[in-house]
Parts: sequence; structure tokens; C-alpha cells
Amino acid sequence: MVAVNWRRIPTVLQPDELMDKAFSAATKKANLVDDPDKYHRVRKQMLAMIQSSCDILETTLRKWISKWPSLDRLSSFDAALVDAAVGRDEFKQNLGGIQWAADKINQLNREGQSRMAKHRSIEEFHDRRKHIYGRCASILRQVGPQLEWLNDARNIMREFPTIDTMDPCIVVAGSPNVGKSALISSLSTGEPEVNSYPFTTKTLHVGHFEHRRRNYQMVDTPGLLDRPMIERNEIEMQAIAALENVGSVAVFLLDPSEKGGTLMESQLNLLEEVKSLLGDTPVVLVDGKMDLLGLSEDDLVNPTSGNLAISATEGWGLDALRSYLIEIIGADIIGDPLTLPDGWHRKHIPE
Repeated sequence: MVAVNWRRIPTVLQPDELMDKAFSAATKKANLVDDPDKYHRVRKQMLAMIQSSCDILETTLRKWISKWPSLDRLSSFDAALVDAAVGRDEFKQNLGGIQWAADKINQLNREGQSRMAKHRSIEEFHDRRKHIYGRCASILRQVGPQLEWLNDARNIMREFPTIDTMDPCIVVAGSPNVGKSALISSLSTGEPEVNSYPFTTKTLHVGHFEHRRRNYQMVDTPGLLDRPMIERNEIEMQAIAALENVGSVAVFLLDPSEKGGTLMESQLNLLEEVKSLLGDTPVVLVDGKMDLLGLSEDDLVNPTSGNLAISATEGWGLDALRSYLIEIIGADIIGDPLTLPDGWHRKHIPE
């Protein structure tokens, strides 16, 4: 499936803003009408104003619908993100309200054109235009709550990461403040915020690195807590969406030093829950902050746990981890030497 660029979701105007836009454009349209006979000039002006205002309103509403991603066409990851952050049902219901408004305004446009043909006085022409304007305004106010919801949802979804399902994806999970953001910063081009307190990562961040012209994605998930699923907040649910839906491999980062504030017992309990969510997805256990326990760059494995050992702040163990992840994913294994793997980037060679 095609990756969604969430930042391209358009701004949603509120009823008064939308009416101002439509009615101002309609007035300009009417001013272009030229007929020496006042009766015919007013009739044409009122027709132009009805047609222009209704067209702008309907077109704008339908444009919003078309520019918003279709849930049926989203990847399982993107659909899970929407459900976790704004609600799948609410998403459909509020877009459905905008669809209803567009259909009603289309109906009003046709009604106004038809009724105008039956009027015989200048006063009736003006009254018909005012009637259509009033009906349009009423419809927009009816869907005002839907427009407000969509604009709020847009602001949330604009922060969603764009994941390309054609490229390998490495999900980094763990308890709060175990060093996930620092690891992503060190291994990839991503630059998530790194601070020394829990819940620094407020949303999902994506970093990248390249190997043999293939792009590898790394998803930095918000810190998860060792507690029941029903008690998890929106940020944690986004992390779970990543864990369940996109990972070619998962890195579970542990902090044996417990300097991040989470006891190893809780970290290991969370590890078991994460494994249950991942199914067949491979899980690589990595012990971070190993410089705090006296290990050095020569220690690639924690002798106590047998896990890979790194220090993102000191910069050691990272090349070994990257190589190990590439090997596990196996995205560049070539069965036929004359055929490149699916999704492998090809460089254009000028003729």
C-alpha cells in the first residue's frame, strides 16, 4: 500500500469561515454579470450567486473528503494509528456528516436554479437567493461539530509518522526513559527529542538508515508501562499499533542499570507482553546504558544477561547492532542474481 503523507491533510474551515469564502466569491461573480435590462440582469446575478456559492461549498466539502485518507485503503498500521489516536468509528461518522452536507448543498443548488425559473419579479429573485443562502448556512451549522472534530483530528494526525510498507521497519520498544530515542538518533538520520525524564517521546518518530541502497526505517515508540491494556493511554496505544502492525523486527531495549526509573522486574514483565503482541516477529534484546555498569566498547554482549550490549551516549555497540538487524531482516538476500529484491532502490542511469 502507498505510504500516507499525513501532513497533506488539508485545513478544515469552520462554518462562518466557509460561508464567508463562498458568499464573497459569489458576490464577485455577480458583479461580472452585464445586461442593460435590470430585470434580466438581476435574475442572472441571483442565479450566478446561487450557483457559485453552492458550487464552492460543495466542492470544498468534497475536496476535504477526497483528501482525507480512506480507512479501507490504509495499511493495518495506519488504520491502527487512526483508531488509537482519534477513533475509527468517529473518523467515519464525521466524514459521513461532511458527505451529507455536500449532498444537501448540491440538492439546494439544483432546487434554487429550478425555482428561479418560475419567479417573475426582481423581489422574488432576491428572496430565492436569500433563501438558498440561509439554507446553506443552516446546513453548515448543523455539521459544525463535525467540522471542528475533523480539524482537531487533522492536527493530531499530522504528527503521525509516514511508514513505507515496501521498506524494512525496525520497531524500538521498551519502558520509559530506557534510551530508545538516543538509540534511534545514533543509528539513523532521525532526530527525536532526547531528555532525561520519562515520557519524552509524545508520539511515534521515524528515523532511517541506508544499506546497499535499501532504506531501513526505525520507529521510536513512546515508553510503555507495565500495566493492563485497558489502562493504557493514547500515546501507549500508538506504540502498540506500531508493535502489532509494522515491524520486520523489534528491538526491545532494556536498562539493567535501572537509572531510568523502571525496575528490571517491570521491564521483563513488559517484555513478555510485547512478545505476545508480536506473534512471529523476531525480538532482539538489547541492554542499553551499559557504560553505567562499567562495560566498555570491547564488550558486545552483556555477560550477565547474554543480550547485545550498547551505549548510545558513548557510541559503542551500535555498528554491531545495525549489522545484526540487517542480517535478521534479510531484505537483501538475492535468490536470482539477475533479479533485485522487491523494493530495492534503483538509480537512474542517463542514456
